[in-house]
Amino acid sequence: MTSHGPLALAADEETAETTSSSIYSRIRHDILSGVLQANSRLKISELARRHDTSTNPVREALQQLRGEGLVLFTPNQGARVRPIDMEFVRDVAEVGYQLEPYLLRLYVETASTDDIAELDKIQAEIGELNFTDRERHTMLDRRFHETMYERHYNRVAFGVWNQHREIMGSISTRIPIAMGRQEAILREHRSLIDAIKRQDVDGAIAVLSQHIGDAGRHLVDQLRIEQTRATRNRSA
Repeated sequence: MTSHGPLALAADEETAETTSSSIYSRIRHDILSGVLQANSRLKISELARRHDTSTNPVREALQQLRGEGLVLFTPNQGARVRPIDMEFVRDVAEVGYQLEPYLLRLYVETASTDDIAELDKIQAEIGELNFTDRERHTMLDRRFHETMYERHYNRVAFGVWNQHREIMGSISTRIPIAMGRQEAILREHRSLIDAIKRQDVDGAIAVLSQHIGDAGRHLVDQLRIEQTRATRNRSA
């Protein structure tokens, strides 16, 4: 016998919310990673079949993505994918450039020996992996930064960083990491840890600012190369 009491209704609402959140995350990743191509039509029925869900979570996801500027609605044409161009990537990267030093400051001032040991451990895994597994590297790199920010008292700022990181992570899956950038990432992470160990707030922020700035420029540069190549292929 199926229960229809308050607990069952609450469970149904929680399941629906989880489904909507999951569909939203999947569609957003597909847009940012290029699985759903720029300017392509987003048909609700097709997306529902693709993600094995009903149409309501898809509608909710598209409205949320519209609010973020990733889905564009045109009268009589419906929804389509916003092009992920260099200007968009630049703007997203600048969010991290402004936000992460703010989150880092408190960590440098309060990090314990155990906290720093955890950073060392994550960085050791990144070094051993040496970019041989892109998906795992992305996970470890996110964990490295998250470890420094997750205990910050400003939960709104941390939430914004989380969203920013998800966007940048999805975009980065569409391009390769150049060899020179790989070496720089390892070097900058080590320099950051050294500054934290010295409790050198200004030094740590300087290293992080360079790290974020270089990462954003690399992403924009690689995206420019990708777009130039795509334009040439269309013209050929």
